[in-house]
Amino acid sequence: MLLAIDAGNTNIVFALLEGSTIKARWRIATDPRRTADEYAVWLSQLLNLEGYDRKQVTGVIIATVVPRALHNLQTLARKYFDSEPLIAGQAPVEWGMHLDVLEPKSVGADRAVTMIAAHARHPGDLIVIDFGTAATFDVVDYTGAYKGGIIAPGINLSLDALVTAAAKLPRIAIEAPDDTSVIGRDTVSQMHIGIYWGYVAMIEGLVARMKAEVGRPCKVVATGGLAVLFEQHTDAFDAIEPDLTIQGLAILWDRAHIAA
Repeated sequence: MLLAIDAGNTNIVFALLEGSTIKARWRIATDPRRTADEYAVWLSQLLNLEGYDRKQVTGVIIATVVPRALHNLQTLARKYFDSEPLIAGQAPVEWGMHLDVLEPKSVGADRAVTMIAAHARHPGDLIVIDFGTAATFDVVDYTGAYKGGIIAPGINLSLDALVTAAAKLPRIAIEAPDDTSVIGRDTVSQMHIGIYWGYVAMIEGLVARMKAEVGRPCKVVATGGLAVLFEQHTDAFDAIEPDLTIQGLAILWDRAHIAA
């Protein structure tokens, strides 16, 4: 079994895969100070709850946009899973895709892995939207080359900024509204409308502009934990794939071992 680790700015996702099938996944808040021993205690308990043992893990692959977290995750793989982890983007698991942008080295590992999976699952030109700490909109052409994209504040980040900067505004939960009204009758409903429908408008507006600039039909693929939040109130998405990053890591793992 493969343990795939996606270390993002807000959360680290651990997924257990058998072939291309995700058997279990767990999420923990990102904290670069968390030690390999702490990860091991937490993860071993969760593996046991799902009926697995850490000795069943035969390989580990890591994608991270948090450099400070990498050492402890590598130590976790070596010490507790007896495995030398592969690091996405580094030999022998280079991207295998053309990064047709001005600063290829600045492309985040999570974005690259997600685009690899999206291209593998969906032929043709793509716009891949990942709803995470930041919302990223990436264009992948029909050859699988990354052509560029957009980075926008994630919806939770936007809400945090609003509540932090405005002392009298309450903290609210982000959820899909019960109706489509955009005229709020009280403070909380006005905040919900501003955050939710404002975000939907941003998604639809940016997708329309990107499609016009590409000039060819594009399929829009959404991923990330919050993608389903918008599904019922927009037709901007052609597909929702919640696990693209993990699937991309599995693809990189397979490529490395086929090549070997």
